[in-house]
Amino acid sequence: MGRLFEELDYRPTPMGALSLRRRRDLSRGVDVYEIKLGDEFLMTSLHTASEVALADLALAALAGRDALAVVAGGLGLGYTAHAALKNEAVRSLTVIEALDAVIDWHRQGILPLGAALVDDPRCRLLHGDFFTLAGEPAGIFSSPDGRERVDAILVDIDHAPDKLLSPSHAAFYSTAGLARLSEHLAPGGVFGLWSNDPADDAFIERLAQAFVDPRAHTVRFENAGGDGEAACTVYLARKSGA
Repeated sequence: MGRLFEELDYRPTPMGALSLRRRRDLSRGVDVYEIKLGDEFLMTSLHTASEVALADLALAALAGRDALAVVAGGLGLGYTAHAALKNEAVRSLTVIEALDAVIDWHRQGILPLGAALVDDPRCRLLHGDFFTLAGEPAGIFSSPDGRERVDAILVDIDHAPDKLLSPSHAAFYSTAGLARLSEHLAPGGVFGLWSNDPADDAFIERLAQAFVDPRAHTVRFENAGGDGEAACTVYLARKSGA
């Protein structure tokens, strides 16, 4: 069983102190992995339904397409990336992560899903600022097979479109920022965004300025205390075209 609590790594970063912790949940009989940035919890392995749903819902919207090129902003514990790679239509997945320590944890096998991601030849883990890259022409958003645009972009970085880890991210969620992002998608491609908050009508309206058919999906799951439900939101929107 090991220790009931252990800090596996701790590193200072420009965004604050980053730590990876493992604790034993005796009631469930499982080890729980948690990532904290400063005083904020970024992710826990205790509840991953919404992170998995981000990939599943976005790729389901592309059903019937083959050889999909996917970009994910934010690696975390790897559940969105892992879910994407389970889809046989995915040919390539580029995961962009701003915190190099998070990539190290996966490559070193410290995290449970690390080996599955690192050993999959379709998956590339890239250290970089997703928001900066999203505002540039093509670049890293080009797929490894040479296509200039990708089929899906999945983002799980901030807590919500108006609850940001850094003020520098704000431009991405503006109408202009979303329009720039849409340029990286092939016609008919899908943008998916995870949010810890309920659906925001104002953000859906901004999505509608850059995409077609914007929607908000509520993903429900048992809360940490096991005495009720919690919920997150997955936004989906499509690039116009075939």
